[in-house]
Amino acid sequence: MSEHFADIEARIDAVHKLEAVITAMRGIAASRVQESQHHLDSIRTFAATIGAAIGQALAFLPRVEPDAGGTEAPYRHAVLAFAAEQGFAGAFSDKVFDALAPLVEPGCELLLIGDRGLSAADRRGLSVAWSAPMISHPDQATALASRLSETIFRRAAETPLTRVSLVHAVPGGTGLMSVVVKDLVPFDYGRFPLSRTAVPPLITLPPDRLLRHLVEEYVFAELSEAIVLSFAAENEARMRAMIRAQENTGDTLDTLTALSRQVRQQDITEEIVELATASLTQGGSDA
Repeated sequence: MSEHFADIEARIDAVHKLEAVITAMRGIAASRVQESQHHLDSIRTFAATIGAAIGQALAFLPRVEPDAGGTEAPYRHAVLAFAAEQGFAGAFSDKVFDALAPLVEPGCELLLIGDRGLSAADRRGLSVAWSAPMISHPDQATALASRLSETIFRRAAETPLTRVSLVHAVPGGTGLMSVVVKDLVPFDYGRFPLSRTAVPPLITLPPDRLLRHLVEEYVFAELSEAIVLSFAAENEARMRAMIRAQENTGDTLDTLTALSRQVRQQDITEEIVELATASLTQGGSDA
């Protein structure tokens, strides 16, 4: 066996090992996408319950105007964006930054989730006011949502925020992923129809205080949903990248296998020629 043939066989073995790693990464990503869907169902049920409660609380109060986040204070805009936490997700973070680009304005604060987004922000010359890692499992979504809620409300208390925008990816399923841009502040009360019943619900808090707590809970639900959707979209992007990588490794294996057969055939032919030549030479010597 020639050294060239041995080198090709070694490359084939290495590609097989790489293919096994790619297959495992694809399987993990697909599993996380499925787990995310189960968590989304629970989060949306919770959000619907809080939304109905907001509709009931609004019935106790005169018309509530959208929360302007402090109309007398200077205009302050914060953008909360969710980028990738890990690699092999294709252009995931770039698509998120493309979507938030129109929102970036002088004095805008960028709050970033996902460590891979830090390098993307640096490439675009964007300053990050605050950042945190993305979750590694859907079970961690509530903890991160709580941390984000506390951060947003604390910053708003220190210096009123006029507007808070949310930018996150949404998995596309059989299609391409999309990026959603929506406002958390000012809070849109118009989304919740008033609930007027013959017997009003019993409450133990003043209506305005109750409504404030419910709004905080609804923002928490919106953040939880954004986290899980972004997590699912990142893993879906990784799954698609692994599918493309599998196709590439398959093509590479086909090429190397064909080359291996060709080289092996050349080696066999050379061995036959050498044996035939040696036999002829030996026969001539005997004569």
